[in-house]
Amino acid sequence: MQLERIHDPDDPRLADYRDLTDVALRRVLEPEGGLYMAESAKVLARALRAGHEPRSVLTAEKWLDDVDECLGERDTPVYVVPDAVAERVTGYTVHRGMLAAMHRPDLPAVADVLRDARTVLVLDGLVDHTNVGAAFRGAAGLGADAVLVTPRCADPLYRRSVRVSMGTVFQVPWTRLPEWRAASGPSAAELLRESGFHIAAMALADDAVGLDRFAAERPERVAFVMGSEGPGLDRRALAAADTTVMIPMAGGVDSLNVASASAVALWALAHPPA
Repeated sequence: MQLERIHDPDDPRLADYRDLTDVALRRVLEPEGGLYMAESAKVLARALRAGHEPRSVLTAEKWLDDVDECLGERDTPVYVVPDAVAERVTGYTVHRGMLAAMHRPDLPAVADVLRDARTVLVLDGLVDHTNVGAAFRGAAGLGADAVLVTPRCADPLYRRSVRVSMGTVFQVPWTRLPEWRAASGPSAAELLRESGFHIAAMALADDAVGLDRFAAERPERVAFVMGSEGPGLDRRALAAADTTVMIPMAGGVDSLNVASASAVALWALAHPPA
């Protein structure tokens, strides 16, 4: 690694780390700049194991041994800064040891992600990065073969999503779908059906099938579509679904948080009733 000690928060070498708490700004800058942020040694290690490469690392003096262990023989610039400088640059107290500016990999084609998949989670328009990260963690832990996100879904590689997922966004294959009704080219539904997937939409509806029943009779290949936190599934996603599914609830509760609901659905698909 290349150690570079920096004491000026306005140093241009720190540009990738500036204003990390400004979600609207980072939502534009990170994809267009071809980068994403990995926070903590555990997340960085998982990113490196997935074949992702760092542009640089920002850390404090006391974490250098951990950074060195993560980077190994890589000749990566490592910016060592005082805590006050890190906080002024990023906009928050950096207490997880390190931040790494990573090269953002190109997204694969939908057909490539689906080729060997049997169970796929589709996140439709989720705007909360925490929910996106939690859904990825559930997908990794409960056996989803891939995750697909629609155009208006929050970035899975945004810093908070990556952190909440504990780096599992690097181990579950994922890519973006087109719109459910595409102006040009195949739509999301067409791509899923071309790959042989039954589209199951999680929603409260009069004709919804209970999750236990759906799991007991599950099709060979299933794409489970989860809607956004407030309004739920887009009407076009509902119209594209082959089956609408609901989780039977108790206690006067009508639904679960989207990340919790996706975890329940994935568990049920992996453990159908005898």
